[in-house]
Parts: sequence; C-alpha cells; structure tokens
Amino acid sequence: MLYSMQTFLVAGLSRSGVSAAEFLRARGAKVYLYDDVEDAAVDEAARKLEENGCLRLRGEDALKEGMKKCDVLVLSPGIPVDHSLPVAFRHSGKRVIGELELGALALRAPAVAVTGTNGKTTTVTMLDEIFRADGKKSLACGNIGKPLTSCTEELGEDGIAVVEVSSFQLETLYSLRPHVAVVLNITEDHLNRHYNMENYVYLKSRLLKNSAESEYAVLNHDDERVRAFAEKTKAKVVFFSLKERVNGGYISDGNLCYGGEIIMPASQLPLQGDHNLANALAAICAAKLMGAKNEAIVSALTSFRGVKHRLQNVGQLNGVTFIDDSKSTNVDSAIKAVESLRGETVILLGGKDKGYSYEPLFVAIKNSGVVHAVIYGENCFRILNAALKSGFTAVTLCRPFDIAVRVAYLTAKQGQNVLLSPASASFDMFANYEERGDRFVQTVAALTEEYADGNGDS
Repeated sequence: MLYSMQTFLVAGLSRSGVSAAEFLRARGAKVYLYDDVEDAAVDEAARKLEENGCLRLRGEDALKEGMKKCDVLVLSPGIPVDHSLPVAFRHSGKRVIGELELGALALRAPAVAVTGTNGKTTTVTMLDEIFRADGKKSLACGNIGKPLTSCTEELGEDGIAVVEVSSFQLETLYSLRPHVAVVLNITEDHLNRHYNMENYVYLKSRLLKNSAESEYAVLNHDDERVRAFAEKTKAKVVFFSLKERVNGGYISDGNLCYGGEIIMPASQLPLQGDHNLANALAAICAAKLMGAKNEAIVSALTSFRGVKHRLQNVGQLNGVTFIDDSKSTNVDSAIKAVESLRGETVILLGGKDKGYSYEPLFVAIKNSGVVHAVIYGENCFRILNAALKSGFTAVTLCRPFDIAVRVAYLTAKQGQNVLLSPASASFDMFANYEERGDRFVQTVAALTEEYADGNGDS
C-alpha cells in the first residue's frame, strides 16, 4: 500500500484508532479523524493526533467530507460494518479496513493468531510467556490491548506476533496469514452485532481463509463447530481435546500431552477449571508448531497466574473473598467461572445485553455453589426474568453497579465468595470490561477502608 498517495479516514479514536492514525502519519499519509463520541478522552486523543498533522471531522461532515476527500476508511472494531459510514464507503466502491488489517499488511514477522468466544486472552498470554521463556522476541497484540500497527517495526522479521483476534476485527481483516491459527471454541456471543450464529461462526472461520498448505490450524476437537473448520481449510490441522487422544494435544493419565509425548502433569497448571486445561493444550500445540522447547513450555505454564480481570482474587474482607471476572462478558464464560469456583458464592450479573438467552446460565448456577445473584445494569430485567423462569429465586435487583457490589458483600456470609462474572458487555456504564473490573476493585478497596475505620458492621 502506497500510503503517501492515499487519504485515510480513521473512524473511532480508541486505542486501535489512535494507533492506526499514528501508523499512517508515520508513513506520510494524509489522515482525517472521526468519532461520534465526544468526551474528554476522545478530545484529548484527537488533539494529540491533530498536533501530528491529522485533521478532525465532526458530525455530518464526517460522511460528506470523508466520502469526498478520503480513499480508505479505517474502521474501529467498536463501529459495526452496517453503520452508515462504512456502508456509504462501500457503496462508492471505496475500501473499508480495520487497524488489524493495516498491521497485517505491514507485518514481516510470523504470526500466531488466536480467536474463539472465550479464552483468547489467556491463551495469547500463555503463548507470549512461552516464547519469551524460549528466548524468542514475542509480542502479544491485537484485541489483547496493544494494537498490531504499534508492533510491526519492533518485531521486524525475527520476532513472533501473538495476535488475539475478535469477531469485530475479523469483519474488516483480509490479509493476515498466520503461520499458526488457533480457534478455541464458539458459543453464543455478540448476536446483537452479528444477528445470528451463522454469521458469527462464519466470521470466526475467516481467520483460516488465507491459510495455505504450509500453515497450521489448531482446532478444538471437542467443539463441533470448530472441528468442522478442518474440512474447509488448506492448512495442516492439529487438534486439541480434553476427551480423547487426538493428533495434537490431549490429556492422558493426568498429563498434558502433545503428539505422543508427555509435556507436564495437568496438576502443575496453577489455573483451575477444564477451560484452562483446554487453553493450555491449545497453547502447547501452537508453541510446539513454532518450535518452542518443552522446558520453556513447562516453565511458562507452571508459573502462569492468569490474566487481569479473569477469575482474579482481588481481596478479602471479614472472611468474604472478592473475585474479579469482569472479562466474563458472555454466558458461556460465566458458566465456566461458576463451575470452576470452590465454595459458596454470591454472583454479580448484568451490563449491556448482547442478544442471547440467560437461561443456560441459571441452569448451571442451580448446579453450582452459587447461593445468591445480585443483578444490576441495563439488562437486569432480562436476567431477572431468566432466573425466575429457571426456578432460581435467590436474587436481588440493584441497578447501580457500586451499590450492587456493596449489596453482594452484605449478602455474603463468612467463608463465601463475591464473584463479579457479569455474562454481559460493560458498555451500559463503562468504556470496557477493564474499567468495570477496576471499579469493582476500587469498590472493594473502599469497603475495606470503611470497615477498617470502624464505619461498617463487623
């Protein structure tokens, strides 16, 4: 792509949009900016980019001037492809891409790309730590937080890009050809964006569309939808499974194995739950295909303590343990959380609805250690209705988040957990799940301080 000969409109000034604009300006492109949200963070990001030579568009001007002046639209993952702006660009025959596509076009290093409904961040972090333990130059990037466009120069030709890829990013990704593509699982998620499961499954399959016979696809044999991808890819297929011995990663006699070789005892993995065993097997498969030594795999996995906002113990107060699982933004993830916890639990549920049924969550809750649910947020009545339909009546409705956390603590008894595992997006009250998790931690800290000062009941 000859950047200096084209004009770009970057829509959405989150981390990826800012990185895309900086990437383009560094290569001599003319860049316009647009975000339909106008707040302090967006204004500050726009101001810094304007100092770098970008031009900001506002309101209706974005569509009119952007269509007139710009050749390429760089769309933030947060903006749907059926938004009026990308629709207008496509109708005019102009290109619509994402920040990840910009990075893929410039990437010279080999990539290991990971997608799936749940477990992406955990698996990417595992892989990054394995490669680093093996002495390789590795960068975790993509949906995990560090945009790919900010990594291409640092990686050069001899690094490894470990890329987390979301379904939103796959909507505008065309050129990425990972040496190893990993698909972890597919369950209901983002149906408010993608409309139906067929569209969602198709988007996940797009990670494999550029794979040739010289590349690898690491697929979850236990997931019927993912297993079917093996029939459609040209890549060499390597499976992982918790249920049977497959060509790839599996469990045998309590050991994590790969290709007939014992890698490590499963009991040495610090993280609890079958889902984390599956993530570890996927990481082992990808790491072995990239030439990582067993010693590095074992060292990284046995010392792995998880990722922030994913089943993270964030404190104790009067015998109640607080667990931050804000990253649990869908039903399947919340089910895995309640199944993996030990002891009785008060769960916090709610946020922005994503278009799926909550009844399966309450079926799992009734068979778990969850003794009470505190329901908050924009979708609180939908979740409440699902709870009652499922016969789970130990619920409290409390819309404001901070108060819901306090109510959960007051409901919990000594020896129980308070688990934030919302099964919902965060966008009703927060910018992202990280901000929601941070607010949970702050509220726990405030409660701890209040009770330490003698202001609370003991």
